[in-house]
Amino acid sequence: MATAISANKAELLAIADAVAREKSIDRGIVIEAMEDAIQKAARARYGAENDIRAKIDAKSGDMRLWRVVEVVEQVEDYFKQTSVKDAQKRDADAKVGDFVVDPLPPIEFGRIAAQAAKQVIVQKVRDAERERQHEEYKDRVNEVITGVVKRVEFGHVVVDLGRAEGVIRRDQQIPREVLRVNDRVRSLILNVRRENRGPQIFLSRAHPEFMKKLFAQEVPEIYDGIIEIKACARDAGSRAKIGVISRDSSIDPVGACVGMKGSRVQAVVQELQGEKIDIIPWSPDTATFVVNALQPAEVSKVVIDEDENRLEVVVPDDQLSLAIGRRGQNVRLASQLTGHQIDIMTEADESEKRQREFIERSEMFQRELDVDETLAQLLVAEGFTELEEVGYVELPELASIEGFDDDLASELQNRALEALERREAANREERRGLGVEDAVGEIEGITEAMLVTLGKAGIKTLDDLGDLATDELVGKRDGILKDAGLSEEDGNRIIMAARAHWFEGDADADAGA
Repeated sequence: MATAISANKAELLAIADAVAREKSIDRGIVIEAMEDAIQKAARARYGAENDIRAKIDAKSGDMRLWRVVEVVEQVEDYFKQTSVKDAQKRDADAKVGDFVVDPLPPIEFGRIAAQAAKQVIVQKVRDAERERQHEEYKDRVNEVITGVVKRVEFGHVVVDLGRAEGVIRRDQQIPREVLRVNDRVRSLILNVRRENRGPQIFLSRAHPEFMKKLFAQEVPEIYDGIIEIKACARDAGSRAKIGVISRDSSIDPVGACVGMKGSRVQAVVQELQGEKIDIIPWSPDTATFVVNALQPAEVSKVVIDEDENRLEVVVPDDQLSLAIGRRGQNVRLASQLTGHQIDIMTEADESEKRQREFIERSEMFQRELDVDETLAQLLVAEGFTELEEVGYVELPELASIEGFDDDLASELQNRALEALERREAANREERRGLGVEDAVGEIEGITEAMLVTLGKAGIKTLDDLGDLATDELVGKRDGILKDAGLSEEDGNRIIMAARAHWFEGDADADAGA
């Protein structure tokens, strides 16, 4: 009998060792799972109401089973509690609040109990395995990993990573790339998330970071930090652009990435299924970088609008289609690479636009300042675009224009200020006609022209204005006052000022208290 028991002990520890090795989890977790399983089986045998504990010795394999009862004055639960008198029969020093242990004989596992115990162990081991996988991969985000395609489900590719599974979702695959079962595949660990069914490892072959990592593997200078990829934009499977810079003036960043006879870049191209890659020298100067980014098209001029984060790029007429690219691909990638919205126009279009703006501004100055065409055109040619610029510019600056003197400059400035007052009065009248409250106009930073725009959008009271989100008010794309030149900070301040009256009652109540 002793032999049988010792064999069982040895077998128990051997199973724990085998499971721990196979699942790459701690042996202690497997033994703990076995203890839980034995406890569950014992409760099924002696009654689920009992507090039964099991312990397996990790060295010898000895198993102990006992029931725990609490010593109380008044017994309410006979399964988990005992009186002081009964407890002292087993332990003379027992007192209220102590726990008394009743040893139990080892149990024989029936078929059902064994099945239940197996389920407990399997579940515990699975949970431990999932935790181990999450711990192992959570810090490996943005790392390139190689795996084997295990199966393809609904267009998503499941990859066996050795000790875990990852998935390349359809939107993270290279278009038109066909991955088959047992294919070896390299991909980027995009994200590791805890989910109910275990940690989900999301992989990508379409992300720009994947291309950066591939270049780091092929170009030692990138790996060593001598060359840095400052920006990357991809149209996965079709075309990509990367902006590179060298920290060593003796090393050409573009040449190093291309390699001898294109060997380095070709290795990346082959991995990405023939994706064409433009390698561009990065520059801190936005205009220079945009000119480089739009290669192979030639650029004549770049006009930067810092407030709108937009760039106006002028190209020769015969370069327009090349600059835009097939289906707008070239300009789209250049826009992603530089982080600016790029508007492309031909030299003819730009000339026409400048001429139109010149005429419009000249006519505005003629009308508002009551001056002749020559004088109005002279102001525009000197860079004046708005009445405010004429009205509030330093007088010597206005007088220094060729053909102007102090008297003419002073007269022009007075006329500009009068025109601005007329415009303000007209806007005030229109605003009141729209029903916009005077209280809205008292908020600092809001002009009568802005009030007219708000009124046309149905914003007429402080409550209407206070109900808006900052994006709704000053958002660059759809904001009501998107053309007023207000920043997000200005928008927040205006909205908070409109909401101030909501809290006046609370402030008065606090003061009274």
